[in-house]
Amino acid sequence: MPPLPSSSSSPSPSSSSSSPSPLTPDAVVSALRAAGCVFAEDEARLILAAAGTPDELAAMVDRRVTGLPLELVLGWAEFRGLRIAVEPGVFVPRRRTEFLVEQALAHAPDASVVVDLCCGSGAVGAALAAALGGVELHSADIDPAAVRCARRNVAPFGGQVHAGDLFEALPGSLRGCVGILAANVPYVPSDEVGLLPAEARDHEPRVALDGGADGLDVLRRVAAEAPRWLAPGGCLLVETSERQAPTALDAFTRSGLSARLIASEERYANVVVGLSPAGG
Repeated sequence: MPPLPSSSSSPSPSSSSSSPSPLTPDAVVSALRAAGCVFAEDEARLILAAAGTPDELAAMVDRRVTGLPLELVLGWAEFRGLRIAVEPGVFVPRRRTEFLVEQALAHAPDASVVVDLCCGSGAVGAALAAALGGVELHSADIDPAAVRCARRNVAPFGGQVHAGDLFEALPGSLRGCVGILAANVPYVPSDEVGLLPAEARDHEPRVALDGGADGLDVLRRVAAEAPRWLAPGGCLLVETSERQAPTALDAFTRSGLSARLIASEERYANVVVGLSPAGG
């Protein structure tokens, strides 16, 4: 790939007395398209809006064309109308996961306590808190970078973020009180992590992707313990693949939850919803 034009490139002899020309919008689009960015025009628009100086613009374009995910170049990802701060080493929220949020709101529209396990950037919890308003929000993740990032994103909603392994991170006072338990667990089988797109494989933590031999190790742990934390009529929601859905449903049912699979072909999203008995 030819070098990108840059505000810091050396001036030609004929223009030694003038400042180097910054990247033009067309040059940004061309550079992104040459790097294989399918939505080059849209990405260029976002990068141009985010860059404060010509030097910053050139650096952002350089990072993108060398493979850094767009969200990490910008420092944020859009999720249900929110700008979710993201940083290197943190799982970038996927737009398909908005479907999980929608299902949570449909099944527990009056929830007053929300827990977001395996929270990553905290996008799911923040989106639920924004939609429900005035809820008690607790998010948790085992990864320190995720915890740090999530705290930025849930702060506007008064949410708390806890560091630790699944339910061990949560205050014991939440047992039996959780109306919505969203767990965006890792569900890629270990031997398939290497087959993921480079943006995920090379830039996101393995702990946020690798779900064990069949991809469902963490899901099973969450399903087994969730009933002790859910309020009567509360719901557990987990994203999975179509192939894994029957096994995930079985794990929910074995734990005593009333389980169903809800799919969105448009978003390539599959969400397993488990309801706690209304009587407790």
